[in-house]
Amino acid sequence: MSDVAQLAGVSPMSVSNTYKQPAKVSPETRQRVFEAAAKLGYLPNLLAGTLASGRSRIVGAIVPSLRNSNFAGMIQGLEETLGQHGCELMLAVADDPERELRAVQAFLGRRLDGIVLTGIEHSPEVAALLRRADVPVVETWSLNGPFIDMGVGFSLFDAAFEMVQMMVQKGYRRIGFAGYNPPGNPRFAERQKGFEAALRQAGLRDDLLYFGPEALGFATGRLALEALLSSEPKLDGLFCVTDVLAAGAIFDCARRGWPVPDRLAVAGYGDYDIAAELTPGLTTVRTPGHAMGSRAATLILASVETGRPSERIIDVGYELVIRDSI
Repeated sequence: MSDVAQLAGVSPMSVSNTYKQPAKVSPETRQRVFEAAAKLGYLPNLLAGTLASGRSRIVGAIVPSLRNSNFAGMIQGLEETLGQHGCELMLAVADDPERELRAVQAFLGRRLDGIVLTGIEHSPEVAALLRRADVPVVETWSLNGPFIDMGVGFSLFDAAFEMVQMMVQKGYRRIGFAGYNPPGNPRFAERQKGFEAALRQAGLRDDLLYFGPEALGFATGRLALEALLSSEPKLDGLFCVTDVLAAGAIFDCARRGWPVPDRLAVAGYGDYDIAAELTPGLTTVRTPGHAMGSRAATLILASVETGRPSERIIDVGYELVIRDSI
């Protein structure tokens, strides 16, 4: 560190702050430090810093998939906000309780500054482990507590309810639901409940349900349409738990020569990149993944730096994006 400071023409404390508290150092000084460090091959001893300060300056996040663009947005929001405060993001992908438990154990073993989880449904082992650990935890993508520690999300129920309610107001009366197996998956169960509640409120049938394999991608949308039409040949609307399902249904309508929405209205969820590129454009729910990640990072940073934040549950909201598919 002294060699870097001498070459950069700054104090050793400026070198230390460049890596640990970059907000305290001017951009010009940081650049000189990084250039000097690169010439000398210097890397800070992060383990020694963790032992001395009690902080690793690393936050862990666990997501169930990297294929979902909303999770990608959350990761980007986490990374950007943490980076502004001199912290790094460590990522794990876990799509079942056993993998999530191993990821949590690995994060806690490395003394991370905080952990961000996807959803609020976790195994009893994970919940107990995190409640015993002295580390900030943020659960995301839902507002349904109780939370282990803190939460950032929005109402999945309300988003689905409002979308289906709008379909009913536009005159659609036989609306089906396209979801994924298993039917009780917490990521989609609240959306199904919102779908059913909106139809019950309107006095319409709420039992046109299909659950298919997520791994088949767009093809599952076609399978959903085939199955629902066998139950209700006059099906005139379809609400899908993801835009991938909705896109698959629209592709199948094109193969059938069916105009959307004149023959079948289709609504999605997520506002993936494909939603605006479809013909017709897909009406969908936009979920603020980036904002969710940023707010989750802010909660963890506040917990580490100033103690428990006063606002521990944050609603980031959602938006109905109206295009031409309904």
